[in-house]
Amino acid sequence: MISAFANTLKIPELRARALFTLGMVVIMRLGAVVTTPGVNAQVLRQWFLNVADAKVGGGIASMFNLFGGGALSNCAIFSLGIMPYISASIMLQLLGAVIPQLGKLAREDGGRQKISQYTRYTTILLCLFQGWLLALSFESPQSNPFLPGIADTIARLGVPLVGDPGIAFRLITVITMTAGTMFLMWLGDQITERGIGNGISIIITVGILAQMPAGLVQAWRTFVPSGGEAAAVNPIVLVILCAFFLIVISSVIAVTQAQRKISIQYAKRVVGRKVYGGQTQYMPLKVNYAGVMPIIFAQAILLFPSTILNMAFPGKAWAQELASALTLGWPHYVLYGILIFSFSYFWVATQFQPAQISDDLKKNGGFIPGIRPGKPTAEFLDYTMSRLTFAGAFFLVIIAILPQLMSRGLQVPYMAAQFFGGTGLLIIVGVTLDTMRQVETFLLQRHYDGFLRKGKTAGRTNFRQPMTSGSLVSDTFLVWFYAGLGALAIAGVTIFLTRR
Repeated sequence: MISAFANTLKIPELRARALFTLGMVVIMRLGAVVTTPGVNAQVLRQWFLNVADAKVGGGIASMFNLFGGGALSNCAIFSLGIMPYISASIMLQLLGAVIPQLGKLAREDGGRQKISQYTRYTTILLCLFQGWLLALSFESPQSNPFLPGIADTIARLGVPLVGDPGIAFRLITVITMTAGTMFLMWLGDQITERGIGNGISIIITVGILAQMPAGLVQAWRTFVPSGGEAAAVNPIVLVILCAFFLIVISSVIAVTQAQRKISIQYAKRVVGRKVYGGQTQYMPLKVNYAGVMPIIFAQAILLFPSTILNMAFPGKAWAQELASALTLGWPHYVLYGILIFSFSYFWVATQFQPAQISDDLKKNGGFIPGIRPGKPTAEFLDYTMSRLTFAGAFFLVIIAILPQLMSRGLQVPYMAAQFFGGTGLLIIVGVTLDTMRQVETFLLQRHYDGFLRKGKTAGRTNFRQPMTSGSLVSDTFLVWFYAGLGALAIAGVTIFLTRR
């Protein structure tokens, strides 16, 4: 593995791509610490620290702060992050499944470029809307239901979050936030074209990893307090958590890569003196086909009831109890699981089209052995995908509720517990594996050894192909070696940029 890491620097193209990606990461972290004009970032930063010390989730504010790499806690110009672009992309994907004209456009020549353009326009509209709401929240944080207890923080510090509120501040904030998100989107395109990995995914992963060192430090202070104080939780639990952490990561990697291979046989065709077809290929159907989308949708839906109750019935005890139950009680877990299951099947129903796949196979002379072409093939694919989706949805439910259960049951700080599951862990594992395979492809094409593999020496003709599925232990070690290395590098860049 160390030799593969060293070989990365020996290939000029790969070295240039790696250095370019690192430079873009530095720019991303710089934008996450530059405060928006007119905002006192110390107030919001102190509120996030209070939320972390209280070992609660912090709701949607903490979720946005996680994906933004701490930009929201700094009231930075990248506070909106890349999430408006992700939301716009999801909206266009769903509309393409329900609007025939848009779905047809995606399959035409040049249609992808038009849809990408529509996505950018939608992103600007979402940025303007979310930026305006964020400006209003900065002006009146006490009335924001997503910032509970911030009034006490403001009273204790004795300074307002915004010193000079008004229409000028709102316009400046909206323009700044919109420009920040569009600049992040441009950085993502540049990383995809000139760097390593998918740029948008790299941006999200960098934001999540930026929070990892702070979460580990907080967990260490909880289990091993300084100053001779007695630990609130037995330190042995920390050792057990470390072992459990590796088990969770291995499980996520296994399910993320798990797939059902459907054999496809192509009939032989003789054209002149050439024979086409006759070979057997495989159609991979992923167990976790929906990825992190069901968890994101479920989180967004569950935020509405508690928010509406707090806004419609302020100060009512029954409303606060019901909102708390929907946020942390057993009704929350039940509804959370039901929504994840529902959105898993909904996403598969909108994105996986068995009838279209069956028609394409029939046109190209392909068929599944033992299954008649046409409608029986579509029914078989739908039946198979439904069973796989059940397993994937069950896995997502466990991963989604695991951080909350650990935070409440074992008194683990939520900032640290969120790395034991949820969207953050799924994104880190998926993006890291994808980036590793892209780097290994570069190495193998130039006759270098890949990660944790004993390859052939350069010059031999039987060098290996890029890996498609590796050892679970190897993948687990590699994911968290490079994720930890990236987290340390991002933390170092952040400390350098924020030191006075």
